[in-house]
Amino acid sequence: MRRHSFFIGMISLVFFISGQSIAQVSEPSVLHALRTHEKIKLDGRLDELCWQQAEKIANFTQRELNEGEPASEKTEVAVVFTGKSLYLGFWCYDSEPDKIVAKEMKRDFYSRGEDNMEIVIDTYHARRNSYHFVINPNGARRDELVTDEGRGRNDDWNGVWDVRAKITPAGWFAEMEIPFSTLKFPNTPEQVWGINFERNISRKHEQVLWQGWSRNYHLEQVSHAGTLLGLKNISSGHLVELMPYLTAGLRKQWQQSGEGIFRAGGDLNYLVTSNLKLNVTTHTDFAQVESDRAIINLTRFSIRYPEKRGFFLEGRDAFSFGARKGLPSIFYTRRIGIKQGGQIPIIGGGRLIGKTGSTNIGALSIQTQAEGDEPTTNYSVLRLKQDIGGQSNIGIIMTAKNSADVSNYVYGVDANYVTSHLFGDKNLSVGGAITRSSTKNDEKSGDIAYQTYLTSHNDKVEYDFVFARVGKDFDPQMGFLRRKNYKLLYTELQFNPRPSFLPWVRQMEVKPIDVDAYFSDDTNELESVGWEWRPFGFGTKSGERFEYNIQRFYDRLDEDFEIHDGVILPTGGYWYNRNEIQASTYSGRKLSFDVGTSWGDYYTGRRTELEIQAKVKVNKHFNLRTDYSYNRLRFPQGDFATHEIGGRAEYAFTTKLYSSFFGQWNNEDDKILFNFRVNWIPVIGSDFYLAVNQLYDTGDGGFKLENTTILSKLIWRFTL
Repeated sequence: MRRHSFFIGMISLVFFISGQSIAQVSEPSVLHALRTHEKIKLDGRLDELCWQQAEKIANFTQRELNEGEPASEKTEVAVVFTGKSLYLGFWCYDSEPDKIVAKEMKRDFYSRGEDNMEIVIDTYHARRNSYHFVINPNGARRDELVTDEGRGRNDDWNGVWDVRAKITPAGWFAEMEIPFSTLKFPNTPEQVWGINFERNISRKHEQVLWQGWSRNYHLEQVSHAGTLLGLKNISSGHLVELMPYLTAGLRKQWQQSGEGIFRAGGDLNYLVTSNLKLNVTTHTDFAQVESDRAIINLTRFSIRYPEKRGFFLEGRDAFSFGARKGLPSIFYTRRIGIKQGGQIPIIGGGRLIGKTGSTNIGALSIQTQAEGDEPTTNYSVLRLKQDIGGQSNIGIIMTAKNSADVSNYVYGVDANYVTSHLFGDKNLSVGGAITRSSTKNDEKSGDIAYQTYLTSHNDKVEYDFVFARVGKDFDPQMGFLRRKNYKLLYTELQFNPRPSFLPWVRQMEVKPIDVDAYFSDDTNELESVGWEWRPFGFGTKSGERFEYNIQRFYDRLDEDFEIHDGVILPTGGYWYNRNEIQASTYSGRKLSFDVGTSWGDYYTGRRTELEIQAKVKVNKHFNLRTDYSYNRLRFPQGDFATHEIGGRAEYAFTTKLYSSFFGQWNNEDDKILFNFRVNWIPVIGSDFYLAVNQLYDTGDGGFKLENTTILSKLIWRFTL
């Protein structure tokens, strides 16, 4: 009863402090697209007759810095279309065009700190999912698929679309083309889409939106978007898309003869319906993928490396399951085709992604080749999610790993109640998930994992609560399990006031509660605790940020832990206290920094950490970034220090041709990795890559080349 009273009390406090402001709609909230037969030349000039005839919207309202105030600079948007493409025109007037900030040109550019325009399009008008596009005054492009109003994002999706932009004495202007074949939408004579726009003016730290400008919302919450009408008699067009590839190169080990590389394969995409896409792949190749960064692990848990392979990144949002905290990942794509850092060849497979009615579908099946001790293996996953009401859903997931050695299965169900209209304009998500694993011929494999959660993130108050349990025999072999046999209790409360008496502060941060507590599922004994109190944090109106945290930890070691060669922490329970400072400067400046440091006790000793990242935006073509991480640990058993250094240089010749150079080193591996890559986009949808990887051994003060790999890859897109 006490737990329920505390829970209800916390929720009441959250919404009481959040206030009762109601989101406003800016009129007009409807934009009509104009059909044209005129040929549009993408050049950013917007001088075709259709742009003069098209309806324009200009009613943009500030979210930042002055919520509810009109935009300080005039912005206009119009939409026209042909039988094949959607065109968007942007008039971003600026009274000081020489102060426009545009330092990026490459695909999927870093958009924070830049002048830009963001667009979300909800083609089903279901007020849930959207296509998110970002452009800047240089004509750089960025895109992602957004699910569940921003709770799921796939920023590795690369749609086929193009833009041209131009800076003039009046501001900056852009023309954007999205082929209808890039989008999925209902097969109806007349379309009704959700659409919204956000303009960011970097030097003013100003953010203006067409609709949904309440600070409790963000652009991806398309339930607050405007409406796009006028699209009639359009179709997705291409039913078949072929993307063959050729890879050629050379791999050479130290003091060995070189090995030639030649591979061919490709993907076939078939539009089963206007809403459902089938992808078939054969001899899947990842030659263009950048190497993983080496990380020094000072914990007793495995490191989860990010997925970088394009085939698995595309459509990954269709397989998301449960909340992000507490429940292990049921489907971790790096279990397919990767083992101990090496690649296992993929013979082929298929993927079906899309929607039928109110049901979202994700299905995948991949067959890997036998390699060494690893037998040929099939990996399959099915994810179904049913939309319920305005923003809620319920779904199932099933994974299966089958080989001659093992058959492992996981089944799961999840449900999520979501609203952004609580008490007018407040956000609330409540849900849960339960899963079970089983492994053939393994009597101990049958166990369950489940979670319940509540999340309420609003402008001035944020609250999270999670309870989860993972059984000791839960074994999702296609997932990522950092630890098992635990119960987790997590809660976090943060207040973000906007003090008017401090004119230079945009928002304060005070976090009285942030607790992760893990208990043994068998005995209910406390295993570990992480508690953080933030008495002071703030973000300035000029874009800087600072926070100070006081931390207390507990960790119970059930066996000796060798944290470093010769440094062994004995079995037992350890309480210790630490302090942390995080600070960053505004990323829109030519030179910006992120700095973090922490210090204090660490098990039986002391630990000091320092992380520094510096970014230099030389001009729109050339950017530099470097980072350094330092750890100094002192124990009765011995002292040691770790150093990690990384750097990246990027040069964009145009928005379709760019290069990057990446290097990294740490004193534990004593190896330097260099990666050089060129990406050329000859036509939108096709790519050419040239990649060079070199690994050097720096042990014993030397500098010996261990191996070199040079690869080129051409991917060409054909439509039928």
